[in-house]
Amino acid sequence: MNLKGKVVLVTGSARRVGRVIALAFAAKGARIAAHYHTSAGEARKLVAGAKSLSGADADVFRANLLEAAAPQKLAEAVARRFGGIDVLINSASLYERTPFATATPEDWDRHMAVNARAPYYLAQACAPWLKASGDGCIVNIADWAGHRPYADFGPYCASKAALLCVNKLLAKSLAPEIRVNAILPGPVLAPEAMGEPEKKKVAEATLLKRLGTPDAVARACLYLAESADYSTGAELTVDGGRLIA
Repeated sequence: MNLKGKVVLVTGSARRVGRVIALAFAAKGARIAAHYHTSAGEARKLVAGAKSLSGADADVFRANLLEAAAPQKLAEAVARRFGGIDVLINSASLYERTPFATATPEDWDRHMAVNARAPYYLAQACAPWLKASGDGCIVNIADWAGHRPYADFGPYCASKAALLCVNKLLAKSLAPEIRVNAILPGPVLAPEAMGEPEKKKVAEATLLKRLGTPDAVARACLYLAESADYSTGAELTVDGGRLIA
């Protein structure tokens, strides 16, 4: 796929990894639909930065993906603004510490809603425009912990495991017109509160003995959109070997 002029919807694009993904696509000349929930100021800065990279159009779209009706409304707003949708990057994610002894049903429901349900229904809502594109694709940002869950983040890990199942379901449901693939990042961007000793410990747990970067995830997204024209239902790890360590 030649990304120049394509409409790319990136959820959770105002901050962190989602922001880097959106800017990477903007640098290729894509038109960016930047979704955010609460980070309005950062989303507007992202759009300004995206426009400066290639002169391509970009705009912000607010949606609370905890709400069941949000995916349909978001897809319609993007398609109305840009005239269609060519690529959907499901990057928005909820990541909260939920120790087993104190995790609540509400914790479970929030993670499942944002991390698994929303990508499924965003794909459903975007499907008509992705099919009309002639080369539409979806990239789901999952997590290596969907295969190897870690303690104190049960609902998060379970929701990412669910997203890996969603990835396969979407690939089957949307073939042959739309390709659907997942990226499984590892330690590419540490939580803001993580100290240096803990970062070093996390790096040592990977086979490459170093932390990754959001740019590595963005490059993987570009690969799946631009070059992986015979891949669907696949899972691409970007984790320094953490999954198999």
